[in-house]
Amino acid sequence: MPARRTVYFTAPGRVELREESLPALGADQLLVQVVCSAISPGSEMLVYRGQFPRQLADANDFISASLDYPLAYGYAAVGRVADVGRAVDPAWEDRLVFSFQPHTSHFISTPDLLFAVPDLSPESACFLPHMETGVNLVQDAAPILGERALVLGQGIIGLLTTSLLAEFPLETLVTADRYELRRNASLALGVAASLDPNAPGFRAKALSSLERGADLSLEVSGSPAALDDAIALTRFSGRVVLGSWYGAKRAILDLGGTFHRSRIRLVSSQVSSIAPELSSRWDKARRFDVAWQALRRVQPEKWITQRFPIEQAEEAYRLLDQNPQETIQVLFEYNP
Repeated sequence: MPARRTVYFTAPGRVELREESLPALGADQLLVQVVCSAISPGSEMLVYRGQFPRQLADANDFISASLDYPLAYGYAAVGRVADVGRAVDPAWEDRLVFSFQPHTSHFISTPDLLFAVPDLSPESACFLPHMETGVNLVQDAAPILGERALVLGQGIIGLLTTSLLAEFPLETLVTADRYELRRNASLALGVAASLDPNAPGFRAKALSSLERGADLSLEVSGSPAALDDAIALTRFSGRVVLGSWYGAKRAILDLGGTFHRSRIRLVSSQVSSIAPELSSRWDKARRFDVAWQALRRVQPEKWITQRFPIEQAEEAYRLLDQNPQETIQVLFEYNP
């Protein structure tokens, strides 16, 4: 079996590439050689900066219930099946697959934990968990014909969510992000305006663009301060869908004024589960099918701004930490 190279977060601001031996392949297992994996800048930068909670009440598919250093973390790997156990259908061999795996050059899995990639490039397939998150956000938001919608944050989750909302017959769709690169990407999707939340008069400009406020706001910036903006910019009886994971960061909210009488609904949205009101008809498999179809339409490879060989993992995370304004989606590439 080949040795694998895996990225580990070892302390705040520190990552290292470790070489590890793989066990012998079991009869019901497959060996996957990774082609590329996508950094999820929201959650991974919380881990990189040491801002993640050490305990999670409910673990999802790819995050341990107990997080601590050293930690191999990531969940967007695409590779080819290099070998199969004797009890595995040989049709799996050489198939392009997606898996929720940390950043690693090889991994061993079972078929039930793999997704066969349809007619998409490996780079496009890396966006599957991000697109699934976008689908979940839009399902939780439940946009209504003619609504005025606001999306705060135009990182990769924000752009994917905006691309889906742009398919709806909304009256107005406005976005915000502090980085010009991401605002320009948002404008290319046809939004009415993409504003800088740090610019003077931001709230007044947003209210004007939304004609007195949003019926629906989605907060996916990762910045706790943006939740206060979302509440302030949402109209009476509107909805605020919160998709950001703040980790250990605290949100300071102004709930003592207009909010008290606003009847605004705050909706927690997280992709690890299906909304209860949909769960009798929807399951994860159906939602993944929708995400694959959306990837074909949106073609998110256009938002890959940097590609790093896995050997340069430190440089990749340093870029995201120190110069995020230069990035949208960063990919790791793996040489055989």
